[in-house]
Amino acid sequence: MKDFANASFSPDTVAILQSAMEAAVATLPDPVSSSNVQSIAQSILRSAKDGERDPVALQRLALLELQIMPRS
Repeated sequence: MKDFANASFSPDTVAILQSAMEAAVATLPDPVSSSNVQSIAQSILRSAKDGERDPVALQRLALLELQIMPRS
């Protein structure tokens, strides 16, 4: 995740990001691939870097992005 090397978040924000991440991954059917987890994490970090702090919004944005992501 080289795009986030200079990103810095407060402990409260990290807790929000973790909550959004866990909620997003929990909605996916098992087994959850590591590439899906990485895509969700990147989306949440990108949205948080842009200022989003609502965990539900972060979760939804990540899942929507995952849904429209081209499959390789």
